[in-house]
Amino acid sequence: MRKLIRLLAVLLLVVGCDNNQKNLEPISTEEFLIIAHRGASAYAPENTIPAYEIAQQADADYIEIDLQMTKDGVLVAMHDEKVDRTTDGVGFVIEYTLEELKQLNAGKWYNSANPGLANKEFEDLKVPTLQEIFSHFGDDVNYYIEMKSPKIYNKMEEKLISLLMQYNLIKANEKIPKVIIESFNEDSLTRIHDLEPKLPLIQLFYFKEEATLSVQDYNRLSTFASGIGVNISAVDKDFVQEVQLNGFQIHLYSINNELEMKKALNLKANGAFTNNPDMGISVRRQFEK
Repeated sequence: MRKLIRLLAVLLLVVGCDNNQKNLEPISTEEFLIIAHRGASAYAPENTIPAYEIAQQADADYIEIDLQMTKDGVLVAMHDEKVDRTTDGVGFVIEYTLEELKQLNAGKWYNSANPGLANKEFEDLKVPTLQEIFSHFGDDVNYYIEMKSPKIYNKMEEKLISLLMQYNLIKANEKIPKVIIESFNEDSLTRIHDLEPKLPLIQLFYFKEEATLSVQDYNRLSTFASGIGVNISAVDKDFVQEVQLNGFQIHLYSINNELEMKKALNLKANGAFTNNPDMGISVRRQFEK
């Protein structure tokens, strides 16, 4: 009876979403996507060029980049609002000009925290700008970009889109989109959609308990999002199927061992964020056989 009720609810949701879903860029690939979380951050300092290079070498489908913005309005790759955890500095990113941020060391912390993976090349790493990442990798990788704390940054969305246009990275009708944008901040995503509807958007969620979305949630999401990102601990196969029946992809985070990766594949999700993209690729190949 419970499954029948849920199925009826899903059918109602599908009808409602189909009526609302307009001008959205689909993510049409059927392949399970391996998204290198902050780069191959198990093997190199997160959100640095070496972490992204290792992810590229592992054939990850996407490199994930977290965005903050400096005092002088430059987009940089960093997960936290503060520099304390991943550099030798203190304070908020927004308190630093780019020149000041470039004085910080972004790699020594990793060697100290991971002596078995320590690398001399990490000793002098700097926080990369988004433009430096685009210049380094160009069209050779796919980008999965998270807008971090967009409320505190002025015109962050416009700056991102301007850079994407400068590097000719906004491309429609591709099997795997060149760029996907994600955020927990719905206002930021809707702003990006209004500015550039060709960009597929992922609304991030974190559920402390069982994941659930209402009719109203699906209807609202259908006006701007191509998919959702959810913590794997909160989902089951019914929820994954419900999301997909409503026309959305679902990408699960963060998965860093084979058992969890196999779970994500068995759930038939559309992709997973992982610090270990080589592991993800290996497990995916096992499922393809």
